[in-house]
Amino acid sequence: MKDTHHMETFDVAVVGLGALGSAAAYHLARKGVTVVAFEQFDLGHVRGASHDTSRIVRTSYGAREYVRLAQSAYRDWADLEAVTGERLVDITGGIVFFPDDGPHSIDDFVESLTATGVPFEMLDNESVHARFPQFTIPANVRAIYTADSGIAHASRTVATLQMHARTAGAELRDRTAVDRIEPDADGVVVRTSRGDVRARKVVLATDAWTNRLLEPLGAAIPLVVMQEQVSYFTPADPATFDRSRFPVWIWEDVQCYYGFPTYGEPTIKAARDVSDNVMAPEDRTFVPSPALIDQLSSFMAGTIPASGEALRTITCQYALTDNRRFVIGPLDDHPDVIVALGAGHAFKFTPTIGRVLAELAVDGVTTEDIGRFTVTAPVEGAVPFPVG
Repeated sequence: MKDTHHMETFDVAVVGLGALGSAAAYHLARKGVTVVAFEQFDLGHVRGASHDTSRIVRTSYGAREYVRLAQSAYRDWADLEAVTGERLVDITGGIVFFPDDGPHSIDDFVESLTATGVPFEMLDNESVHARFPQFTIPANVRAIYTADSGIAHASRTVATLQMHARTAGAELRDRTAVDRIEPDADGVVVRTSRGDVRARKVVLATDAWTNRLLEPLGAAIPLVVMQEQVSYFTPADPATFDRSRFPVWIWEDVQCYYGFPTYGEPTIKAARDVSDNVMAPEDRTFVPSPALIDQLSSFMAGTIPASGEALRTITCQYALTDNRRFVIGPLDDHPDVIVALGAGHAFKFTPTIGRVLAELAVDGVTTEDIGRFTVTAPVEGAVPFPVG
């Protein structure tokens, strides 16, 4: 048995340095506790879901839990920008489209936005075309426009969080795999490829790799892991798709799509959301699916006719919980182990989820209402399936 009495000791250990883990390390360090954070790959790697450039930020969700958390996220994004001096979010406005015969109800969005006081507009296809002629929308499609939607710079955000976590005193150790965690009466022992540490609390922001650490504890969370992909299209007139003239958008249907205006280059980015290209992390090919590129290209040609041809496609990874519900909180049987799973739509909430994780680890409670995101899901009232 290994001696656990002479190993390094920290208040909190964070496992995984994608967006959520980096945000947790940042907020923990700002709270003044001792923090060590581990990343099995290089910082900024492309094996997860936090790389590349743009992510949609929005308050427009069909469930109040997400809208309220998004409202907090806007405040935390502003605080992060003020503290770091970085500009990480650009507001463009955003549209969510709902075919009348589709599986997702526009009424859910109307209810949640109204209840939470978020301003929005209802648009029919003619109103959409009058304001944004780049779209060609059938008559049976309605839309919700929210002026506060926009773009967060993904890789820049993660790098900013990591840099300022270090500045505030956190130790970030990349290329260091965590082999297992061992909760005991004094906290948690973290066994890594470069030595073991003890922490009072452990935050697992390990996405598709989460169950490798939870299964030995008998606490696995059902996850479906898949390789996703996004494509960049080359419009003949990129100025038409400038963020001052073209919004972020989401298409809510049996097959859901989303996209962006130009952002840092004369291309527009789009993707199908949840493409069901199921594969475990160790089986990732990093090779885009030609069939999915063709499917997306066909959708873009019909919906945004001037979008142009696909220039390049890159892959990422989704780890989806049941109903894509967030999981944020301690394990029932091991309360010193705190889990964060974003289910493929959490980047917009990054600074807030990081703050919540820090509050749970240090204070034991959070100022946010995360009652629907506990590890053991509430029986009543499943949170509706969200996109993006």
